[in-house]
Amino acid sequence: MNDFKIPRGFLRCASVLALTTLSWWANASADKPGDGVKITPIFPSVAEERFRGEIAMAGLTELGYKVQEPKETEYATMFLALAYGDADFTVHFWDKLHDSFYQKAGGDSAMVRAGVVMPGVLQGYLIDKKTAEAHHIKYITDLQKPEIAKLFDADGDGKADLTGCNPGWGCELIINHQIKAYDLDKTVHVNQGSYFALMADTIARYKEGKSILYYTWVPQWMSSVLVEDRDVVWLEVPKTDLPGGKNDVNTTYKGKNLGFAVDQVEAVLNKDFAEKNPAAVKFLSLVQLATADESAQNFKMQQGENKPADIHRHTQEWIAAHRAQFDEWLKAAREAAK
Repeated sequence: MNDFKIPRGFLRCASVLALTTLSWWANASADKPGDGVKITPIFPSVAEERFRGEIAMAGLTELGYKVQEPKETEYATMFLALAYGDADFTVHFWDKLHDSFYQKAGGDSAMVRAGVVMPGVLQGYLIDKKTAEAHHIKYITDLQKPEIAKLFDADGDGKADLTGCNPGWGCELIINHQIKAYDLDKTVHVNQGSYFALMADTIARYKEGKSILYYTWVPQWMSSVLVEDRDVVWLEVPKTDLPGGKNDVNTTYKGKNLGFAVDQVEAVLNKDFAEKNPAAVKFLSLVQLATADESAQNFKMQQGENKPADIHRHTQEWIAAHRAQFDEWLKAAREAAK
């Protein structure tokens, strides 16, 4: 039997091909450290807060993660889902506002707080500027006076109608606490339900020249419709009074005590997932956008660009405008995976 001999040139070609293939796979793996790993986001059901989530999802997709369709739920349930591994991350944790939800779900023993997605978020009470100036209304406690409260009476019961926030958001707990703490339960009625439907009525009243009183937060499209210091003004509180006596937080904005903590929105991951995915943790620790950017995007939604395809387009436009920074976040995430 003749021995079969492989040509020397063939061996060299095969070696080069093998090395090239290995190099390609190494580079592909380094470029996409999350390649093939499923990651499930969880967001609140407020459509206006989807934008920042889409930005995070886009980056994780570029890192190779198989980003699943986000789950949507209320905030308290969101943290329970993260703690038990039913979801992997969110970018919707308000540090101060949602702290009790976070702690009750297991806190740092079950989850990892990655970084600040949005600094300087605000909450508080506002009234129309015309009424504020005509009646010298500066504090929320001015509404203790029946004659002042009646200015904001929309249903004829003699009480001021305050447009409040949805049950389950966390802000309703503070509002209900403060109504009692500031002795307003006899003169102020809080309207709860679908916040944006209630605010549509509030805006309609304003356009009719009527007095308005409402709770809101920033970022949000409302600040582009009812503009601070042009249309409306923040009401102050005489002193900070928050549920649980946590009154040592900063509640001051432009020299006014708004009564709510000046907050920041953070990214949170399930702890087990975070330990196995340093690239995802690093990326989510760096993702950040300005409140003005989210307010501007929310205003586009309010103007009719509110379909999922619209929000996706807004996201891609934001990334394109911030591409250099976005690429730096991706680069750092890839480095963290090495």
